[in-house]
Amino acid sequence: MPLLAASTSSLPTAPPRGTDTSASRTSVNLLRSLARSRRADLSHRALLLFRSLHSGPDPPPLRYSLPAALSAASFLAALHEGRQLHALAAKAGLAPAQTVVANSLIHLYSSCGLPADAVALFRRVPDKSIVSWNAAVDALAGNGDHLGALDLFREMQRDAVALSPDAYTIQSVLGACAGAGTLSLGLYAHALLLRELGGGGGGGAGEDVSRDVLINNSLVDLYGKCGAVELARQVFDRMPQRDLSSWNAMILALANHGRVRESLDLFDRMTQIENITPNAITFVSVLSACNHGGLVDEGRRHFAAMTSEYGIRPRIEHYGCMVDILACRVHRGGARRRGRDELPPGLHHMEEPAGRLL
Repeated sequence: MPLLAASTSSLPTAPPRGTDTSASRTSVNLLRSLARSRRADLSHRALLLFRSLHSGPDPPPLRYSLPAALSAASFLAALHEGRQLHALAAKAGLAPAQTVVANSLIHLYSSCGLPADAVALFRRVPDKSIVSWNAAVDALAGNGDHLGALDLFREMQRDAVALSPDAYTIQSVLGACAGAGTLSLGLYAHALLLRELGGGGGGGAGEDVSRDVLINNSLVDLYGKCGAVELARQVFDRMPQRDLSSWNAMILALANHGRVRESLDLFDRMTQIENITPNAITFVSVLSACNHGGLVDEGRRHFAAMTSEYGIRPRIEHYGCMVDILACRVHRGGARRRGRDELPPGLHHMEEPAGRLL
């Protein structure tokens, strides 16, 4: 990433004296807009702008500009540049003392795949906000330490009683429960959602986040992975709005637990009635359903439609499903040669290993 290297090769090494002027506020607002763009090119520009602002004669206060620069570095997973920014914050006395800056650093280390560094910094934050806890829980859950994330959530419930979990907390916890296969704690988190955050007529104020698409997708995913398919279906059917991830999660939950026809009927409803275009993940679920049900011809039809109707290039997961589907025919008494002849286009270069499977 040459632009990134150029943008950060001369980041300030000492805390600049900031001035809160109208011009500096305008510059910081532009920096924040670039960092919020979630685009690599604009995130690069944000780091360039940060360097330029703090190399000039009238830099803005670091406590305002640094979180935006850290956000850009987080999006780019730019660890080297992030560590430079961390050193700058420490020299200025902003990390871990300043909660907003510390939260940005926790997110940075999480984005760079360093959950231990994120949690170590979290432990040193003197005035932890709910955002601090959320960032630390998400750092663990997002990097695969689901049990660690749940332990930290329990610690929050025990030690940070003045803080109420918000929608982001619940979403992270639901994801961790799904990853760990912990249905009981997932049910507790769902009940907490209904009681505290406005769902089901509870005491929560503000928007009813139990109607939020991302929250409900997390619930469908949780219940599907934990084998509570009926609960997953109840959540799905009650969703006021659904996106493609909602359909994918429900189709996969049904497929993985042997409800093959229901899974494929839901796919037909999604594409033919709701007019939602499937993606590669959808077809992994559909082909998995065909495999579970031994539906060889239907599996071949869906595989062909994936490329011819939707222009989706098959991945190794799709080919793996097709090998399993064709193996169903062979195991039911079909000829081995026929199974090899029916390998889908694109898998013939793998004919020897695939043939051994068949």
